[in-house]
Amino acid sequence: MISPGPAAAPAPRRRLVVMDVDSTLITCEVIELLAGHAGSRDQVAAITDRAMHGEIDFATSLHERVATLAGLPVEVFAQVQREITLTPGATELVAELTRRGWPVGLVSGGFAEIVEPLAASLGIAHVRANHLEVADGRLTGRVAGAVVDRLAKETALRDFARAEDVAMADTIAIGDGANDLAMLGAAGFSVAFNAKPVVRAGAHVALDGRLDAVLDLLEP
Repeated sequence: MISPGPAAAPAPRRRLVVMDVDSTLITCEVIELLAGHAGSRDQVAAITDRAMHGEIDFATSLHERVATLAGLPVEVFAQVQREITLTPGATELVAELTRRGWPVGLVSGGFAEIVEPLAASLGIAHVRANHLEVADGRLTGRVAGAVVDRLAKETALRDFARAEDVAMADTIAIGDGANDLAMLGAAGFSVAFNAKPVVRAGAHVALDGRLDAVLDLLEP
């Protein structure tokens, strides 16, 4: 009688990691960088802070902030891209996730004009963000299309999971602001990163410091 061989080891779990961008993947708020070129940075920062704490509706706050950018030339996008600083550990996190074969997505209440080149530089395929309306080479002060708000971020997480054939239980969401709460609540595992108190209370864990410290929380 031939004895059966040892059972094959189970395949490692394939996970999907979806991150917010501003103040999560990068250290800044892109709209504040844009506002710096428009002379409206203090005004925009005050609105951003209220939105991040959940004190005002995100879509309304976005429209108010974008209105202050009217007239900026499209060349400002390249200037702002050079001003962005990745959060410490961001490059290492994405590199390790890629090594594991885990897809990564970015979902942002910021702007595709900045987020898409950033994602491409890191090898990230999935992106969802707002688009700024442009006419005659200048920003109009309006958003083109639907706003990527709290519910849209959750929808993006679900869409990315479906596209990658990853169960929602195997999704990981990382964010810092009130606009991330629905996404964090829908994910199988959620991380509030350098987050406001309302977000810490709505995530599985809260983490400060380096972004690649998230790896210590995840099964290889």
